[in-house]
Amino acid sequence: MAVSALTFDGVEKRFPAGGGRIVEALGGLSLAIGTGVITALLGPDGAGKTTLMRLAAGLLRPDAGKVAVFGHDTMLEPGAVAETIGYMPQRFGLYEELTVRQNLDLYADLQGLAPAVRRARFDDLLALTALGPFWSRRASALSGGMKQKLGLACALLRTPRLLLLDEPTVGVDPISRRELWAIIDRLAREGTTVLMSTAYLDEAERCHDLIVLDEGRLLGRGDPVSFRTPLAGRTFLVRDTKGEPRRLQQELAHRPGVVDAQLHGGEIRVLLADGASPGSQQGEAWDAVQPRVEDAFVALLLSRRTHWRQDTVRSGSASTGVRLSPGVLITARNLRRSFGSFEAVKGISFDVSRSEVFGLLGANGAGKTTAFRMLCGLLPPTSGELSVAGANMSHAGRAARQRIGYVSQRFALYGDLSVAQNLRFFAGAYGLRGAQLAARLRWAEEEFGLGPYRASNAGTLSVGHKQRLALACALLHEPQILFLDEPTSGVDPLVRREFWARINTLAHEGVTIMVTTHFMEEAEYCDRLVLMSQGEVLAAGTPSEVRALARVSGGPEPTMEDAFIALVAGHEQSTRRAS
Repeated sequence: MAVSALTFDGVEKRFPAGGGRIVEALGGLSLAIGTGVITALLGPDGAGKTTLMRLAAGLLRPDAGKVAVFGHDTMLEPGAVAETIGYMPQRFGLYEELTVRQNLDLYADLQGLAPAVRRARFDDLLALTALGPFWSRRASALSGGMKQKLGLACALLRTPRLLLLDEPTVGVDPISRRELWAIIDRLAREGTTVLMSTAYLDEAERCHDLIVLDEGRLLGRGDPVSFRTPLAGRTFLVRDTKGEPRRLQQELAHRPGVVDAQLHGGEIRVLLADGASPGSQQGEAWDAVQPRVEDAFVALLLSRRTHWRQDTVRSGSASTGVRLSPGVLITARNLRRSFGSFEAVKGISFDVSRSEVFGLLGANGAGKTTAFRMLCGLLPPTSGELSVAGANMSHAGRAARQRIGYVSQRFALYGDLSVAQNLRFFAGAYGLRGAQLAARLRWAEEEFGLGPYRASNAGTLSVGHKQRLALACALLHEPQILFLDEPTSGVDPLVRREFWARINTLAHEGVTIMVTTHFMEEAEYCDRLVLMSQGEVLAAGTPSEVRALARVSGGPEPTMEDAFIALVAGHEQSTRRAS
């Protein structure tokens, strides 16, 4: 009988959660993962995915049950397990001030890799990850995608039989995701067993086996076909013949019999409840399409969350106190930013109108985060003109900044403070006092469902609840402009849906939204967007106009991800040829 690559036998794991509460991360979990396959670990925030990974790596001790890697008990034979696995956690610990070579040397030392075999192994990994030209570059100077590839190279130093990847593609652009997947596919072909958790459900389509967890328990297991098949006849693409897809998406999300409605390539992808009929109305064109794993994932989770709907966000709950007159609210003219001799942003220009949802897209290292920080007033431009809500952001005062709300790319609140303390701190920083302070704190707890967690430290919250808290803090002072820097990175599909329902409500009420994202389907929610590459504006317009730039005569209609990859890759290749 063949030995499984990884087995969990009745595994339980619990953690203290503050206030005397105990959270059950895994509850009597039993499963076995075969050898030589790519297995996707899926689940909502707090499902137990990271706990499972850390138990498999021998970094946690189970409270009950047994974990084994190729037959080796992780607690009784830790040395044998360590020699068998490679583990890349969500936040891989690269040393920013060390070069690529120095990071590899350091991890080779930690893993006991003999000096005699290092250079050959380094050469193989540098070729595999295409990091050879950056051998002497500091990790701090690498793009997000390159950092992920370096982290993966460090995890592969000992040629593991089992590779554990905890959301390796979170926070990287579509081109970097494609490159990481090419590496994963090659490793699997060469015999490595891969277990990876992911927030991108399209990645699950590429895996041999899917495991879905929820609240620490096994919710579903099988290959992608077994998940998709039960949804046959329930998935459709709906086109709005009036040309208003976002309006129709919001309407469909509230329609009886509709489980899910998401923008997809200028149309709305609809998942119907079992037994529901399309119910096409005037101005709608419905076409049946094949189900996806994401459809199955949403249907499976919503069957356990009957209280959840995309219409739970109450209109008017985040109404701004001051309305701006119609017109341009953000103006950037020939905006530049240099760091020493390196020019990160090279003369970009665009306008953003009131109540617009405006997207800023780009590959890792394209300059979009630098541009975003200038727009928020967090970084002064080297040259150019920048006006936000009528204020020059180069020397904007407190009154101008009061008009802005900001949610950073990574959770930036105070993890050692409770939810209530974080809310009160930011409310005070925004100058809220007295009755207004009490009203806004009450609104935040009720609107974002934070009441049950008010005494919990922010650092102990799930990713989804951290996102809710960050958004609540950013909206306490009722800003006119909301800046969102990759706000849904790493959160599950249900949390992303809830988030965008809130954003659409805010935009409808007059708030101007500026957002960066690596989820290309989210770009479809933008009224207009700018695509950056190597510090320049590569394309600008509505989502349909940007997609049209990648259209090939006789070919299928490109998705936003198709357009992103084609346009950015083409620009980078032409730039290299010109240099």
